[in-house]
Amino acid sequence: MPTNLIKKYNQLLEITHLTEAERTVSLKRIFNRDITENIGFNFRSKIIRPFKVDGLPSMDTLFGHLTCETAEQTNENGKKIKSRNIFDYKRSERLHWVKHHIDETIPAKIKVFSFLDRINGKDVVRTYILDETENYVVILEPQRSKTDYYLVTTYYLTKEKGGVVQMKKEFKNKLPDIQ
Repeated sequence: MPTNLIKKYNQLLEITHLTEAERTVSLKRIFNRDITENIGFNFRSKIIRPFKVDGLPSMDTLFGHLTCETAEQTNENGKKIKSRNIFDYKRSERLHWVKHHIDETIPAKIKVFSFLDRINGKDVVRTYILDETENYVVILEPQRSKTDYYLVTTYYLTKEKGGVVQMKKEFKNKLPDIQ
């Protein structure tokens, strides 16, 4: 478990053999080191903040976005509800990559662009940090004030979710400036 703290980009964290509790402890250590306790956690001099969700600690919400995937479930009334409670190994074993990409450690390996996305019926500008070599993306959203960012999520690009093809379409239709 402590060996995960010394993993570097593009190594994967060793989490498959851990129990759920051990896995959470290991991932939380990396999350705390790279994000929660990182006073210099910013992208291009803008501070990165977690989204606030009513009634939930914002860092817990962000940890969920970086380690779990969204699934649609149907409640007892037949209404579809999105839930982010399915552990995602691909995201989680790359958790330590977030800081690497935010810091743009190897700029030649990534593409940074902003794109006007359609989210829940609204146009929303999002900034993507795309690593085509490793099929990995970090998604930021500028705050309304344009002085800071929200860290929306990160994930490993898979074919089922549009993957590299979807990212290429978004890059082709990118905004002229990074927001």
